[in-house]
Amino acid sequence: MDDKKKHAHPPQTAEAAGVVGDKISAHVQARILAEALPYLIRYDEKTVVIKFGGNAMGDTALAEAFAQDVIYLKQSGVNPIIVHGGGPQIAKMLAKLSIESEFVNGLRVTDKPTVEVVEMVLAGAINKEIVSVINRQGGKAVGICGKDANLMIATKITEMPDPTSNIMQAVDIGYVGDPKYVNPHIVDVISNSDLIPVIAPVAISPEGETLNINADSFASALAARMKAKRLLLLTDVAGVLDKDKQLVERLTVEEAREFIRNGTITGGMIPKIEGCIEVVEAGVEAVVIIDGRVPHCVLLELFTEHGVGTLVGQETRNS
Repeated sequence: MDDKKKHAHPPQTAEAAGVVGDKISAHVQARILAEALPYLIRYDEKTVVIKFGGNAMGDTALAEAFAQDVIYLKQSGVNPIIVHGGGPQIAKMLAKLSIESEFVNGLRVTDKPTVEVVEMVLAGAINKEIVSVINRQGGKAVGICGKDANLMIATKITEMPDPTSNIMQAVDIGYVGDPKYVNPHIVDVISNSDLIPVIAPVAISPEGETLNINADSFASALAARMKAKRLLLLTDVAGVLDKDKQLVERLTVEEAREFIRNGTITGGMIPKIEGCIEVVEAGVEAVVIIDGRVPHCVLLELFTEHGVGTLVGQETRNS
């Protein structure tokens, strides 16, 4: 989402838009290219980390549109890095195996049998499915996880803030980790070729234990370490809404903190926005919470005036 993007009103007819039958006029094609060119230049040879999750993963048409977007980014000189989630798929497999799930502050309590299922589903089935979708659309994707080449070293989460008092309290949620060290060498090797890395959020502890990592946290740590131009978080919501339930297109770090303090941002959006703030303060230019239910949302966000969602960055709204 560019600093000065605004929503344009679409033309009323296909003829007004320059569309005749199934063809787009040369004039319209030239205008589209002219509008996209500044953004193509802006992101040329820049890294964009994309957290892929939600409905976009479960809907075939949305997944294919996402794959096409990522391929286009790669062909345009952008360096896309995909980190994916998989909560619903993990829950489905655990149910099949009659393994009960429990959550603490939104994180799945992960004992030894559960972490084995998590790794199997995330680094196995889901990861390879996303790789296959990208490859079927004409790209070249490679699937890895945080354990490969020690990409992500994490430590067990042993304390979390109490939801009511926000005071830290001791917890035991098993093999759930917090990113501590990122070694992006393997990602750089893949990205510097014609390949697209697709990463499952499974990490390893200093003691060699497999740890389940929240996909947003994994993507955030990776984006911060790689000083990405953008971190895109695909979700199942339009973005941050104000108290009138209208989409907020831009938030500075200070505005985001105020939205949390005054209760505009509530519930599960709070940790997501807090994570956005941390990433921006770590050097990423901006984080965008994107509505993954919109086809081709990645291209719309990066290469058009419109944008899809809420951008959190350091700049003021009018900069």
